[in-house]
Amino acid sequence: MEGKSTGRRRVFVQTETGCVLGMELERSDNAHTVKRRLQLALNFPVEESSLTFGDRVLNNDLSAVRNDSPLLLTRNFMHRSSSTPCLLPTGKDNIQPRDQSGPIEILGNVGRFAETKQLIQEIVKAIKTGVDPLPVHGGLGGGYFFRNSKGESVAIVKPTDEEPFAPNNPKGFVGKALGQPGLKRSVRVGETGYREVAAYLLDNDHFANVPATALVKISHSVFNVNDGVNGDKPHSKKQLVSKIASLQQFVPHDFDASDHGTSNFAVAAVHRIGILDIRIFNTDRHAGNLLVRKLDGIGRFGQVELIPIDHGLCLPESLEDPYFEWIHWPQASIPFTDDELEYIKKLDPIQDSDMLRSELPMIREACLRVLVLSTIFLKEAAAYGLCLAEIGEMTTREFRSGEEKPSELEVVCLEARSLIAEREILSPKTEVDNEFQFDIDCEDAGCESSPKLISQDFTNRNPFHLPIGGNGCFPLSKLDESIEEVERDEEDEKSINYVPAPAKNIAVSNLSMSLKDTSLGEKKLKYPNISGTKLENGYLVSSSSGHRSANEQLPASVTFVKLSDMNDVEWGLFLEKFEELLYPAFAKRKSITLGQRQMQRLGTSCQF
Repeated sequence: MEGKSTGRRRVFVQTETGCVLGMELERSDNAHTVKRRLQLALNFPVEESSLTFGDRVLNNDLSAVRNDSPLLLTRNFMHRSSSTPCLLPTGKDNIQPRDQSGPIEILGNVGRFAETKQLIQEIVKAIKTGVDPLPVHGGLGGGYFFRNSKGESVAIVKPTDEEPFAPNNPKGFVGKALGQPGLKRSVRVGETGYREVAAYLLDNDHFANVPATALVKISHSVFNVNDGVNGDKPHSKKQLVSKIASLQQFVPHDFDASDHGTSNFAVAAVHRIGILDIRIFNTDRHAGNLLVRKLDGIGRFGQVELIPIDHGLCLPESLEDPYFEWIHWPQASIPFTDDELEYIKKLDPIQDSDMLRSELPMIREACLRVLVLSTIFLKEAAAYGLCLAEIGEMTTREFRSGEEKPSELEVVCLEARSLIAEREILSPKTEVDNEFQFDIDCEDAGCESSPKLISQDFTNRNPFHLPIGGNGCFPLSKLDESIEEVERDEEDEKSINYVPAPAKNIAVSNLSMSLKDTSLGEKKLKYPNISGTKLENGYLVSSSSGHRSANEQLPASVTFVKLSDMNDVEWGLFLEKFEELLYPAFAKRKSITLGQRQMQRLGTSCQF
């Protein structure tokens, strides 16, 4: 890994309950000495725990950990029933000095966050003059508007340990530790903040207008620490608490896209946001996280600017069913301009992945594989001549009469995997490197079951092949759909409103059967109340959580395709087959679009 450091450096260790402690690493330090310091500082046992850095479980070698890196201390499987207190380090015998860092510090390369750095200076100045942040009262997660000296909101901060289900969630939606599956199974609790920053970093040249976003270590007494987490010790006065959080520039605006007709949205703005959403495989682009700002300041029908926010549910660890509000907007059916095609052509998913590894080294490799796959798909689809709506339709699943089918993109992935399996390129006994934890089902190092390769699943059944241009529908059992949740105690069970996935008939349609005529109304049947709750200033506190209550949590989605169970060689072979199969899929999608237009014209002519 590039950027390894073996000298003296500072890190921030976060327990799975959200407590953050800054410490200096010496050249001689290893994971054991770090955990020993944490035990003395926080006064809780760490013997049966793991120190992780993204996918990597740290043992003796800490050379991959760079300055200002956030580490996560997680308890192993058999010790999850106890509660890890979140206490500030105190005591005469504490060998670890207090964190001497500033009230807000950027985690990562400060040079990439010059705009955010200036914003932080304004916030710190305001805090020193007594201007405190304001909590956001809507939504399921914790969020705070930080202000400047004039009292104006300039940033929204979302602590990772206050997300829905996280230990310090201020709204009562608790019950999971950091690192466990969250609102979406492929996005873990406490990891939406990284994704917010990733979306900003991937918005090359501010193409889609994503507000400046950074991952920070931030300290303030306004943050929430639940009594069950801080050792059940009530405090008459709130103490200073350190958190790891995403900090995003607050953008003044007039409303969001759910309050405004889409006819005034510029085609270029819709295209740019759509291009970003496809690249990052955004699973939650609804109207509430598209802010609208008037440019002329008068009238309702003047020019407006679109600002995309809330990207915490992008870059999932496996292919999900994305949600694109713009998919049925007329702007999405207009062909890309030459400038847009040139921008897409220049996208480099390998370079982007390397950049994210450098700037967000805690991001999981499974997420980067989704980024590579979706960017390749976008580039090839745009070069073939597909419009944004067609590309979005190819990534979206069908839901009919309770039956869930994989998207056209997933069908291509399944075909690529089956071709590799049939040619015996993938060995059924291939094992995943134990150094990495890709599988969302394996929640910690104590997970007894190893990830199951899809290549094994294919070879253990009858040969599975999707002939392009055929007419058959092939049954496919769910691929490892069941969630092997970590055992919770009775209180944890009561704290989460978990809705088990209903039984579904799942079929994989071949490329000729992948007609996507799902209307926006049908989409909203899967996402009830998707545009319900309104929050202060139009901002969602925790991605889509503000639009649905805890009692309306979606069932666990089906995983048709896994990308993380392949080693590097297998991954490279898969991408080769994937690209070979794209062009027949694009041709089929074009023929579907043409057929739909002909039917529309016939329907119009019959009215006269």
